[in-house]
Parts: sequence; C-alpha cells; structure tokens
Amino acid sequence: MAEAPGTAQLEATAEAEHARAARARLLRTGGAIVALAIVVTIVNVFSHGAFLTPGNLTNVLRQITYNAILAIGQTFVIITAGIDLSVGSLIELTGVVMASFANAVPLQGFALVVATLIVGLAVGCTAGFVNAVPVVRLNLPPFITTLAMMLMARGLAFKLAHGRPVAVNSTAFDAMGTGFFLQGPLHALGLPGIPIPVLWMAVLVALFAILLTRTRFGRYVFAIGGNEEAARLAGINVARVKTLVYVISGGCAAIAGLLLMARFESGSPNTGIGSELQSIAAVVVGGTSLAGGRGSVVSTFFGALLIGLLNNVMNLLGIESYTQDIVLGAVILLAVVADELRKRYLSR
Repeated sequence: MAEAPGTAQLEATAEAEHARAARARLLRTGGAIVALAIVVTIVNVFSHGAFLTPGNLTNVLRQITYNAILAIGQTFVIITAGIDLSVGSLIELTGVVMASFANAVPLQGFALVVATLIVGLAVGCTAGFVNAVPVVRLNLPPFITTLAMMLMARGLAFKLAHGRPVAVNSTAFDAMGTGFFLQGPLHALGLPGIPIPVLWMAVLVALFAILLTRTRFGRYVFAIGGNEEAARLAGINVARVKTLVYVISGGCAAIAGLLLMARFESGSPNTGIGSELQSIAAVVVGGTSLAGGRGSVVSTFFGALLIGLLNNVMNLLGIESYTQDIVLGAVILLAVVADELRKRYLSR
C-alpha cells in the first residue's frame, strides 16, 4: 500500500525541524566556545601569562561552581519561557536550615552529610513547587510569583538565623567545601587537585544535560517553551512539566546552598544576594533564549565560565567592582543581540 502523501510531508517537516534544531544547538555551543577561546587568549596576553596557570584556572572553576549549579535549574525554567528570581534567597534559606539541622541532630560523618542534603533538597524543592502552583494553576507571571518567593525566603532566612550566620559545629562538611580530589597524584605532576565542589558541578551538568536532551521530559520542556498551547493539544501535561522545572530549580539552589555552607562553615542569610541575576546572566550568555524553546545546559556552563573568566581577569588587572558591573552588563546585552541575530539567520 502506498504511503499517504500527508504522512510523507509530516515526516519531511519533522526531519527539517530536527536539522534546524541541531544547527541551532551547534551555533549556541560553538558560539560560546569561540567567545570563550577569544576571551582566554586576550586575557592571557593582558595578564602577561598569569591567567593560564593551573592554580588560577582551578580557582576560576571553583568560583563558578555555585553560579553554574544555580544556572542549570534556571536553564530549565527559562526554556519554558519562565524565570526564577528566588534562587538566591533559596541558597540563603536552605543554607540556614541545613546549618541549624546539622547542629541539632546527633549524626556524624557521611550520615550527617546525607541527612542534611535531604533536608536542604526538601526545603528547596518545596519552595520550587510553591513557585510553580500560581504559575500553572492561576496563570500568573513567573516574574511576580518568584519575586514574592525571593522576598519571603530571604525574610525567613534572616528570621531563622536572627540576622547572623549560623556556624556549623561539625567538621563532616569540610572536605565538601575545601577538599580536593586526586590531590596527591596530580600534585606529583605539578598540578593542583580537583576541588570537590567542581566535581559536584561536573556531575550535575552531565546529568541534567542528559535529562534535557535525551529524555521525553526534556523534549516536553522544549515543546512547552516553543508553543505551550500546541504542547497542551499534543497531550503533554503542561502543568506537571512546568511544576517539575521549578522544583528542579529549587533543588539546584539547595545543592548550591549546601556547598556554600560547607565552604564557609556556616549558613548565612546574606550568601545568595545577587545570585539570581548572576544565574540568569549565565543562562543568557550561554545562548538560551529568554523567549523560551531553545537552550542547553552545556552552553549555560560555558556562559557561567565566560562570566567567571571575565571577573577573574578584571580582578587580576585590579579593575574596581563598579567597572566590572558595567562590563558584565555589556556582555549580557551583546549576548541578547547575538541571540536575536542567530534567530534571524535560522529563520532564513
């Protein structure tokens, strides 16, 4: 029996759309890598070779870890055409809760770390769920709902901590905050060890990149961001998927809160101030569209790395923080312009 013309046309359209998406991903990732290479080359020249040293590069990776983890969750939200302004406050709230919990329970060592992580994830994911409910049930703008959560979480963190950091009494978190992996073998080769937080970041980037690109859930996330109504008509449970992306964002904030608590040996209600803007900047610089439907966790990592490199070189050159903000703002603007130019190229 001959194949219906309509079926052949649909398959051809689907194949063309797949090729278009592949080109878009290649442009996003390739653009981020090229920009990164240019910045690294220029930076190394201006710093007289002080930038491309193992110690400095390790320091850069450690510095971007927390922003990159936040930006992973932010990527999922922004691909669905949403935004999460609460992640910085959730770092503070989960950090304070986890520090208080670690001081209150009679656990030690690995058991304490696992139990504390579970508590932090419960708080972060619950906050993400609360963020999602008004968005998916009442169709409220994510900007407003997550802004409200930002204020509530920060206020609750200050209230629980009585306005000051909560010091962690246990040493079980020391390795997670300041420890190194393979320090001995790498030191013998003249290289620093791999910071434990960097390992967390690498694992999370890999896992969530697979979730976004290789699973049905990831396809649903892209479909909702591209056209929410069409996704609903196609049978996708839009409310469930959008709820899960905000839960993922809250969970990523909790993990970042745990790593920061381990690094500073305390949970502070001031730790995450400005982190929400840094995470959004990493996502945008990485090429994820604020209009939704396009994005990549790997590109977001490169965006966070690019921002970290810029901050690092400006510190090496002794540039004051005010000028650093100007440069970061210009980079974000250029990233948005590049995204618009890329969309026009792909449409042609």
